[in-house]
Amino acid sequence: MSEGLLIKMSNISKSFGEVKAVQNVDFELKSNEILGIVGDNAAGKSTLMKILSGALIPDSGEIYFEGKKAEIKSPIDSRNLGIEMVYQDFTLADNLNIIDNIFIGRELTKNFFGIPIKILNKDIMERESSNLLSKLQINFKSPRLNVANLSGGQKRSVSISRAIYFDAKVLIMDEPTANLGIKEINKLMDLIKLLREKGLSIIIISHRLQDIFTIGDRVIVLRSGSRVGEKKIKDTTMEEVVKLIVGVEA
Repeated sequence: MSEGLLIKMSNISKSFGEVKAVQNVDFELKSNEILGIVGDNAAGKSTLMKILSGALIPDSGEIYFEGKKAEIKSPIDSRNLGIEMVYQDFTLADNLNIIDNIFIGRELTKNFFGIPIKILNKDIMERESSNLLSKLQINFKSPRLNVANLSGGQKRSVSISRAIYFDAKVLIMDEPTANLGIKEINKLMDLIKLLREKGLSIIIISHRLQDIFTIGDRVIVLRSGSRVGEKKIKDTTMEEVVKLIVGVEA
């Protein structure tokens, strides 16, 4: 495995009945890299990343993480490696506040007055939430705000905060700027760059090439379930990437 390579997926295939969603795809992610995955609808982008995140099991192929073969058969397996995925629909509970959403499913507890009965440690959770949001330069009036009252960009920030709190090494983002305004997109771009500065490797699935070209280091192009190209952002243009996406020879 090449030095600096964090993830390697080799010959990954996945079919749904007669539909070959991903066909013998190789994929690499380097340490401390922002990588874009682009392609038209049904190109296989989300399927490939759901395999990496454990939401889907491949029909064939191998995955290596930090140079060792990884068995990823569930989201728990992926999370234990330090891989987190932020979905386009946020997957937040609107009836809960920011604190509860950050810790949902992984709440911090304490003994009840020394008795071996666990209760939520709300003080620690609130302090940890405030510290995390401060480190990420995400400003809320209070972490006790209900998620239902937040904007799309703010909800995205909560989803990201939840994903990285538990020592994530890799963050997969599915269409992170979808349905956001220009100001919120700019804030999100700044947050992604900050995450990279803090040592995370980031994968962005997006139809918006301008997002990839704004903050990305490299882009991989899928078409009809196959990998058809890879470009370093500094060495290519949007036009060249579009030609790969639609299958037009340069």
